[in-house]
Amino acid sequence: MTKAGRREWVGLAVLALACLLYAMDLTVLHLAVPRLSADLRPSSTELLWIIDIYGFLVAGSLITMGTLGDRIGRRRLLMIGAGAFGIASLAAAFSTSPGMLIASRAFMGVAGATLAPSTLSLIFNMFTDPKQRSVAVGVWIASFSAGGAIGPVAGGLLLEQFWWGSVFLLALPVMAALLLLGPRVLPEYRAPNAGRLDLTSAALSLAAILTVIYGLKQVAIEGFGVVPALSILAGVALALVFLRRQVRLEDPMIDLRLFRIPVFSASLTTYLLSIFVAFGFFLFVAQYLQLVLGLSPLEAGLWSLPSGAGFIVGSLIAPKIIHRFRPAVVMASGLTVAALGLLGLTQVGGANSLAVILVSIGVTALALAPVITLSTELVVGSAPPERAGVASGISETSAELGGALGIAVLGSIGTAIYRADMATGIPEGVPAAAAATAEDTLGGAVSVATRLPDDLGDALLDVAQAAFTRGLRVTTAIAAVVAVGVAILAASMLRGIRGRSERVPAAEAVVPEPATET
Repeated sequence: MTKAGRREWVGLAVLALACLLYAMDLTVLHLAVPRLSADLRPSSTELLWIIDIYGFLVAGSLITMGTLGDRIGRRRLLMIGAGAFGIASLAAAFSTSPGMLIASRAFMGVAGATLAPSTLSLIFNMFTDPKQRSVAVGVWIASFSAGGAIGPVAGGLLLEQFWWGSVFLLALPVMAALLLLGPRVLPEYRAPNAGRLDLTSAALSLAAILTVIYGLKQVAIEGFGVVPALSILAGVALALVFLRRQVRLEDPMIDLRLFRIPVFSASLTTYLLSIFVAFGFFLFVAQYLQLVLGLSPLEAGLWSLPSGAGFIVGSLIAPKIIHRFRPAVVMASGLTVAALGLLGLTQVGGANSLAVILVSIGVTALALAPVITLSTELVVGSAPPERAGVASGISETSAELGGALGIAVLGSIGTAIYRADMATGIPEGVPAAAAATAEDTLGGAVSVATRLPDDLGDALLDVAQAAFTRGLRVTTAIAAVVAVGVAILAASMLRGIRGRSERVPAAEAVVPEPATET
């Protein structure tokens, strides 16, 4: 087992920059929506696709890109993705129509899907020493957390000085650095005797994941209905067809034997449900900061930094924790502390609501970070070396599904509580059309309240904010219960595991470096 040297750590820094940018692009666009809407004048449907298409195609392409990296080379795929991401970012920045921006964002999503599985699988090949590998995975996860936290702030700063498209230009220097330094500091790895990518399987996996996530997002927006239900059912059906095809293929896109590895299955389940908890509550917190406490988008972004800071710090201290305690102890303890942080959010609504939110989201993020770090390492580390790319893709796809599930399920519960309270609590004298708008969302209620007489508007706003606050309290209580349940599940399923999975890459999985590289 060889310890990593200077070249590997420089390579990790390059990979972390790419991951930071990938995460930033999931959030950086949100603050640009008002200016973008005024300039391009998209319809409501077009605007939704502009916002969502990037995340949709990232999620749908992760498994395919992980498998492709195993076959053609993980560094090669990363370089191709970096170049494509830069070109798509330029097209997005200078888009002249909604259709052009949607297409550019879609291209960015496919290119962005090369980053997570390629970078994670390369880390597992670069860092074979268990302690160094844990540090590297912690840095990898911290870079995503940093990107998510920096995105709204960086976007806000750019939009104060430049046009809406400037938020996409953040990608260019990072991708340029990756293209210049990557061939020098990143080794190349690919699976030995790799077969061809099965395009039918790739299409089935993309269609299955897209339809499921689309249905879940529609549930979060509109509640349960015929269209979201059909979309989810169609996705599940396509997933079953995909799985049946993998069983019959001589060289499957996903080796289903991975799921027979107890550590792999248990860690993947823990990862998915941890992301479910993390994403589900934050949707409500972001709205509460703006629509109840009255903060601007930039202020809300800044006050959300404790969550990002918690994930960064937790990811960086995780290596010290996971080398001292068994995985079951780390995961169960982290999820239990996260549950306590979530229970703190059930106390919002008083004079100290902002302080309660800051402490609660910071504690929750800090506690979940080691859980996510360890589960990621166990998922990829328990797979054979030649399957590291596809294992990374499965890992990141489970995170996307967990986030979508959290937003859809907890979002739907919170919305149902809000609408039920509003249906019986709207003050007399509010016009029917205004009442219908207010009953739909808190944002609608805030908008309607400004157009009503002062006393009536204030009364409506009080009712709406109280209803939303109750929804926040209930959903965070449910998230806390889920966290405790996952803690028990992880403690049970991983109790026989003494340490992290030790995986030494097979020598034949390494592709020799070209002689011209240093």
